[in-house]
Amino acid sequence: MTDAANDQGFGDEPTFEHLSLSSADGVALITIDRPKALNALNAELLLELATAFDLIEADVNVRALVVTGTGRAFVAGADVAELATLADAFAGREASLGGQDVMNTLAALPFPTIAAINGFALGGGLELALACDLRVAAHDAKLGLPEVGLGLIPGYGGTQRLPRLIGQGRALDLVLTGRHVPADEALQLGLVNRVVDDAVDGALELARQTLRNAPIALGLAKEAIVRGLDVTLPQGLEIEADLFGMAVTTDDKQEGTAAFLEKRRAVFEGR
Repeated sequence: MTDAANDQGFGDEPTFEHLSLSSADGVALITIDRPKALNALNAELLLELATAFDLIEADVNVRALVVTGTGRAFVAGADVAELATLADAFAGREASLGGQDVMNTLAALPFPTIAAINGFALGGGLELALACDLRVAAHDAKLGLPEVGLGLIPGYGGTQRLPRLIGQGRALDLVLTGRHVPADEALQLGLVNRVVDDAVDGALELARQTLRNAPIALGLAKEAIVRGLDVTLPQGLEIEADLFGMAVTTDDKQEGTAAFLEKRRAVFEGR
């Protein structure tokens, strides 16, 4: 698919070969489209994703992002044919860092990001989902990090984000066995947030729920949680206090508190 953008916000940007990008009512939607390869992440697709994330961040109208895939897979992994060509430690390290950079760009977006897991989310696909803030899975979704079966380890952030999300023991279980986890078990593990009939519809509904809230507050809350994971509790509380102080100075805070006291719905402008 070569549709890079619809008529709501992304203008005359270059088209993409392996994904489509659209937006409506403040929610951007990236659909990965390599169905013959089960949407596997090759170097070209990673570059397209990085470009798409930059476009979305630059669009002032976007307040949430949903990422999904076409066909039977969300993303079924990294492109094994490309991985097979890696033969030395330097090339392997650079490939890992390149993939991590794309995932880090997604994770750093200053608004809610949601993976709509419509099928297989394996290897690099699960790592893409882990870089999102929230994950919504269809009932028939399968998730896993099977890299050890290829003589590899997860290289796009999986060994770091997964234990932070579900704990060390559960992460080791998934990584060392390489097993595929069905959606219901993924929900029990805390790997996904919701299991629904249609992953995209469920993710879009979740995105719209976040849009009811103040945009700056959403970004600050996300920043407080993410930064706090890497420091001690007292240091995290300092981060929270600093960001709370920033929230107090916004027009959105004035609007939100006034609307509550006046018993009306707040109209946030992101200022």
